[in-house]
Amino acid sequence: MSRQASHSSRWRWLAPVLAGSATALGAAALYNWQKTRAAERITPPMGRFLDVDGVRLHYIERGEGEPIVLIHGNGTMIEDFTVSGLVDRLAAHYRVIVIDRPGYGYSSRPRQLWTPRAHAKLFRRALKQLGVEHAVVLGHSWGTLVAVALALESPSLVRSLVLTSGYYYPTLRADTFLFSPPAVPVIGDAMRHTISPLIARAILPGLIKQMFAPAEVPERFDRLFPKEMMMRPSQLRAAAEDAALMTPSVMELQHHYSELQMPITIITGANDQIVDVDRQSECLHRELSQSEFITLPGLGHMVHHLDPDAVANAVERSVKKLGEETCD
Repeated sequence: MSRQASHSSRWRWLAPVLAGSATALGAAALYNWQKTRAAERITPPMGRFLDVDGVRLHYIERGEGEPIVLIHGNGTMIEDFTVSGLVDRLAAHYRVIVIDRPGYGYSSRPRQLWTPRAHAKLFRRALKQLGVEHAVVLGHSWGTLVAVALALESPSLVRSLVLTSGYYYPTLRADTFLFSPPAVPVIGDAMRHTISPLIARAILPGLIKQMFAPAEVPERFDRLFPKEMMMRPSQLRAAAEDAALMTPSVMELQHHYSELQMPITIITGANDQIVDVDRQSECLHRELSQSEFITLPGLGHMVHHLDPDAVANAVERSVKKLGEETCD
């Protein structure tokens, strides 16, 4: 067979493969678009919107009294705190504000480097629009980085910190490499509209189980949390970017923890399988002499779902301490 004939035969084989791949990717993109629309119909916005520096932020506000700001972690949204019951518990006595971080829920996420400090600047301006001059700030998981950055950027705003299941010191993390690809421009954009949602749906049950382990996933979470909202391409990009920035962010923030002078409560599940308690929460407690350290035996990463009363009590003690200091 001549070289030209062999070359022609190879291309005849390749063309149907490429055409089939393009068709499969197109079908996946259409399927994901339909799933996204369905998820948003089932779970419409529950709050209001703020426009801050070109970012449209979705937020809820419940109750009256001392402002409490709750900041969610990677991959989740406002519902992480409403489904857990934490918002209802705190709103009985305080003014509770929860904001969908950029790219999550119904908040937009313009293309830029969304470091914890960038989040903090945005949150500070958002809270100013809401008339909040000072607040107790609670962050969970990735949200602890935003809470710490907000306290560093605006110490007069953050009266007290409650840090739950946080990551504070750099380590090698497999999830950074696993979840980061959709953050890559162009290639990642194609992935998150085609194969990434399919992969995410396949691994999500195991990931959720690990987040709660060694405890069981609560029936309330399994039934009420809008998991399909997590599978939308826009939210997958946000989660991927946050995963990629996690270690670089703590490499910068760790040099400034000594600047935190406000009361701090660090609370974590003693058996957290996502974050090493000794190397993270306990280490931060040793570095911050004014901190209180609470470990909840038998619980994993999602302490606000597994023991919302303990988390709510930690917030309430923080508010009461501030009241005692004011009286003194």
